[in-house]
Amino acid sequence: MIPHPDKAPRTGCISIIGMAAAGKTTIGRELAILLDCPQLDTDHLIEATYGTRLQTVCSVLGKDAFLDIEALIIGSLRVNRTVISTGGSVVYRPESMAHLRALGPIIYIAVPLPIIQERISRKPDRGLAINPGQTVEDLFLERKRLYETFATHTIEGGEAPPTVYAARIADWLSQP
Repeated sequence: MIPHPDKAPRTGCISIIGMAAAGKTTIGRELAILLDCPQLDTDHLIEATYGTRLQTVCSVLGKDAFLDIEALIIGSLRVNRTVISTGGSVVYRPESMAHLRALGPIIYIAVPLPIIQERISRKPDRGLAINPGQTVEDLFLERKRLYETFATHTIEGGEAPPTVYAARIADWLSQP
């Protein structure tokens, strides 16, 4: 499936946003295979920059400083024809979202809260930019509006295999 020129120009990128545990990296990997292009995970870039796990970076820096570093890294991206899987907190910095929008369409993977909570509970050491005392539900509700605001297109996520969601995105990209 070849993306429609208005949605993903030959040099354009496709960015994937959504909550932690929504499947952004896995779906992004499958989408990159379908589109025959590279995939980049911004959380992995942050880990490589600091040489440690994302949760350690979040814990040491604190939420605001982490968001500033994430924005700096997002703003430095100079990539073409790439699927970009972002961290869930990318939506807190409008300049990051403006940069991603300039690169191409932004796809929001909307996964119901109970599924997000269950997935996070299975991997509690995942990097999560969260304030002390804030719950995953608080974070979900806070971010949901931001994801919807910045998204070019929304895919309802859940329990289907990642290939299903990647195919839905590719189908949308191929529509005029």
